[in-house]
Amino acid sequence: MLLNVFATNRYYVHTVVEETEEEEPAEVEEEPEPEPQEAPVEEEATDETKPKPKFMPNIAAPKIPEGEKVDFDDIHRKRQEKDLSELQSLIEAHFIQRKKDEEELIALVNRIEKRRTERAEQQRIRADKEKERQTRLAEEKERREQEEQRKKQDEDAKKKKVLTNKTHQYGGIQQKGEGRKGAKKQTEREKKRKILAERRKPLNIDHLSEDKLKEKASELWQWMMQLEAEKFDLSEKLKRQKYDKRDIAILL
Repeated sequence: MLLNVFATNRYYVHTVVEETEEEEPAEVEEEPEPEPQEAPVEEEATDETKPKPKFMPNIAAPKIPEGEKVDFDDIHRKRQEKDLSELQSLIEAHFIQRKKDEEELIALVNRIEKRRTERAEQQRIRADKEKERQTRLAEEKERREQEEQRKKQDEDAKKKKVLTNKTHQYGGIQQKGEGRKGAKKQTEREKKRKILAERRKPLNIDHLSEDKLKEKASELWQWMMQLEAEKFDLSEKLKRQKYDKRDIAILL
């Protein structure tokens, strides 16, 4: 664009020079005009038939004042200086805008980096809170299981005491049977406690990646389904034992 402006200005100076050179011969003495001659009648008739312009503008060629000399080199030099000044102004404006754009880009990059850092910090805090929540839930679950186990042991102890008192009312044979039964219950209880201790494994998932966590979740799901199946089988077995116990009590 700047080259086009410069070329246009040079063309303008060149045009002014040509017009001035064409006007310089106007200073030559004018020749006397010939006396008007009468035109033939036919030509006048022909001129009358032609349309005449309604308005004839009075246009005169510009004349250079006498006694003054035009310095075209100076005009050309001033025009070049003006074009150069405009070019320098445009270049300075370009570099100013470029510097402004670079500063805005740097500010944008800094904002993005700051936002990324804040997001990473938020994710870390969220992960820590989730870890604490999981730990708290595991501790509460273990505490409830221990409480339930303690209550069950107390109930078993009370039942055992009641059964022991009842065995004293019956014969020695029944007492021996109850003793063996109590020992069997104690053995089963210890066995159950041992099985629960083996099955209750701590979850070490802090160092696992996302894929490993998915595998661990799938593994826990399969294990839970297996436990539900075993629970159902044991529940059915317990029902049958209750029925057998009731039948034996009726027979006794």
